[in-house]
Amino acid sequence: MTSQATDAPITVPVKPQHSFDEARLADFLIGHVPGFEGPLTVKQFEGGQSNPTFLLETPGRSYVMRRKPPGQLARSAHAVDREYRILAALADTDVPVPRPYALCTDERVLGTVFFVMDHVPGRILRDPTLPELTPGERRALVIDYVDTLASLHNVDYRAIGLEDFGRPGNYFERQISRWGRQYQETETDPIPEMHRLLAWLEGAVPEQQVTSIVHGDYQFGNVLTHPTQPKVAAVLDWELSTIGDPLLDLGWLLATWPEEEGGGAGSIGIQPWEGFPRPEELIARYGEHSDRDLSHITWYEVLACYKLGIILEGTHARAHAGQASKDVGAVLHATTLGLFERASRRIAAA
Repeated sequence: MTSQATDAPITVPVKPQHSFDEARLADFLIGHVPGFEGPLTVKQFEGGQSNPTFLLETPGRSYVMRRKPPGQLARSAHAVDREYRILAALADTDVPVPRPYALCTDERVLGTVFFVMDHVPGRILRDPTLPELTPGERRALVIDYVDTLASLHNVDYRAIGLEDFGRPGNYFERQISRWGRQYQETETDPIPEMHRLLAWLEGAVPEQQVTSIVHGDYQFGNVLTHPTQPKVAAVLDWELSTIGDPLLDLGWLLATWPEEEGGGAGSIGIQPWEGFPRPEELIARYGEHSDRDLSHITWYEVLACYKLGIILEGTHARAHAGQASKDVGAVLHATTLGLFERASRRIAAA
């Protein structure tokens, strides 16, 4: 039997820095969510350093709200409106996502943009070594995890109305320059390794083969696992999604994949490794669902490390400004350094 209590998403009272007028929210829901009936009880999900996330409970059913955080934000960050749009587009596909109900762009309601979606029961497996699962369950979940990603990439984004969700052409150049600009906007402690990674990425850009939906942050923490079975219940956190090269998602998966003991600084270290497919098995499994050339996958993994590190540095900067936990900011900064070191190891081994 897999663990449930320790993996259920943790809720806490709404944090003071994220508080809002709950009566105004209830009024909005009455007018925009079919069948909504109060009274409304609001709790906040633990975590959610990027976009605060809330559990909305009523006697009849539960919902989830995602909203932009308060304070000064990087221009392109925290795009909950884009997240709402892609959830709405994917709601009737084979990709498991929570069904969205309403988007509010009027900041007079709660102070920031927000949207409301269905509450999907499940588990967030926070420890990427999956200690709560048996070896067989680990393998089954990972296989479904990769298959779900491939299913997303096989969706015809034009057929579901996302033809203008991203700009065609120069995808990699835009990615590299966009995240470089965001790093400059949020830099607090200079990281020389970031500039070395940038130079390598710019000098080794592969040719883009296909265009599809890209999740942008596909990892265990952003996938809701079924309450009792080793399979995906819903894919969450779509704020970084776009139209681009799907291999970036595979690179992201590899960049966040736990490394075996001895993997070097920044690795998680698993003892034992039972049940986990090796990275080359992940790549092979994904390849079974596509005819894409995977020979340049190291480049995608390095780009993923680069992007993720810059995203984490954004929260580190918000912590410096008093808009996020300083302890969390320090942990994320250390994680960024580990990611950049991991990317350097991949380059050296390529």
